[in-house]
Amino acid sequence: MARNATHPTYGTMMLEWLERVGALGSFAGEFFRRFWRRPFEGRELFNQMDEAGTKSLVLVLVTGLSIGVVLSMQSRGTLARFGAEAVLPNMLALSVFKEIGPVITSLVLAGRLGAGIAAEIGSMRVTEQIDALEVAALKPFHYLVITRVLACIFMFPIMTICADIIALIGGYLESVLTTDMDYRLFIDSAFSSLRLSDLIVDTGKTSIFGFIVGIVSCYLGYTVRGGTREVGQAAMQAVVLSSLLILLADVIVVRISLMLFGVAGG
Repeated sequence: MARNATHPTYGTMMLEWLERVGALGSFAGEFFRRFWRRPFEGRELFNQMDEAGTKSLVLVLVTGLSIGVVLSMQSRGTLARFGAEAVLPNMLALSVFKEIGPVITSLVLAGRLGAGIAAEIGSMRVTEQIDALEVAALKPFHYLVITRVLACIFMFPIMTICADIIALIGGYLESVLTTDMDYRLFIDSAFSSLRLSDLIVDTGKTSIFGFIVGIVSCYLGYTVRGGTREVGQAAMQAVVLSSLLILLADVIVVRISLMLFGVAGG
């Protein structure tokens, strides 16, 4: 049976995908060329930091608390089989601060912020508000894109720290209810193997995740064409693509950190 001439081939799909990747890279390059130039939209930057931080705090805290409590409950039985229940605080702190906290928090924020950013900017694009700003020479890229990307870069580490702390508190509360563990023993055991380099690198990498969420969401919203259906698709794509890139970036950052600093506690 002859192939339908209108059906896209794998080569065409690959070419379109490479074009989108190149366009995203060009969009990111435009951000680096412009973010340090005037005009500096300080008020809008603080508004976006409030949106990414304060208005996301409850979601982040609930996420962190559930991580700490569930991880402590799930790990206690396994460690008890090997007589290693005493190392639970250490395992909990290493797991939360080095990997689970940063990644889960970033994925949660990607779901909340990515869709919102893409939908907001996309709606402005399809209603020609961005075109009107460009005609008026008001530099919408600075106002819409740079402020949101910088807000994500600044606020992701702060939100991650909040989630890590509340996760450790949740793990401690579970330990108190189960074994009546003293808080001084819990804290001493939890931080016995953590190094400053671990905290800096594994919390700082969320700035990279924030950049990914911000730039991908802004790009998909800024370049959307069509109507409300396309805006919805852009919002969905922002969450999916941001999440995938966060996981890929995490692999690269962890590999580099292991090469530079070695294994925690090693």
